[in-house]
Amino acid sequence: MKIVIATNNMDKLAELRSLLEPTGCVLISMAEVGFTDEIAEKGASYHENAYIKAKAVFDFCRCPVLADDTGLSVDLLDGAPGLYTARFAGVKTSYADKIEALWSLLKPYPKQQWTASFHCVLCFIYNDKAYYFTGQIEGIILDQKRGRNGFGYDPVFYLPDIGLTTAEMLPEEKNKISHRGIAMTKFRDFLQDLEEEADR
Repeated sequence: MKIVIATNNMDKLAELRSLLEPTGCVLISMAEVGFTDEIAEKGASYHENAYIKAKAVFDFCRCPVLADDTGLSVDLLDGAPGLYTARFAGVKTSYADKIEALWSLLKPYPKQQWTASFHCVLCFIYNDKAYYFTGQIEGIILDQKRGRNGFGYDPVFYLPDIGLTTAEMLPEEKNKISHRGIAMTKFRDFLQDLEEEADR
């Protein structure tokens, strides 16, 4: 099966591809099918934003499309940046700028209270029907960066039970426990069920 990944984020595209490699699916970017429009993510939830992205690309190419909407929710900030994680501190800002902006908001509070969670919702549109797969992981925001792997907030997202940030983990280790990895495991199981049904 060929699946179009509805994202312009090359880091996310690479991670999704690594997670889906075991399925044998051929993963292609929006650009490869000629979709170049900007998609306005105006949904009120991760589910809505994932659907908006997937539907826009599906209506263009009429082929299976997978979209991901992911966010970091910090408890002290009432769940922010949440839906605005990618646009936090400005659309064109770097990952480093976004982390600095997050630190500035958390600075007045005790570091042991910097608890947070990562959320991921995948929307897969196949034969005009949308399917959803979710994942979540709990952690703590650190006041210094650790690790060189991953992207985004990975260098400051610390997992107490493991004793590492997600940037200190090897990609294959992170993919087993991350919010996106959890959602992707559910999606891979779904694809396997589809294949088994087709073989009956």
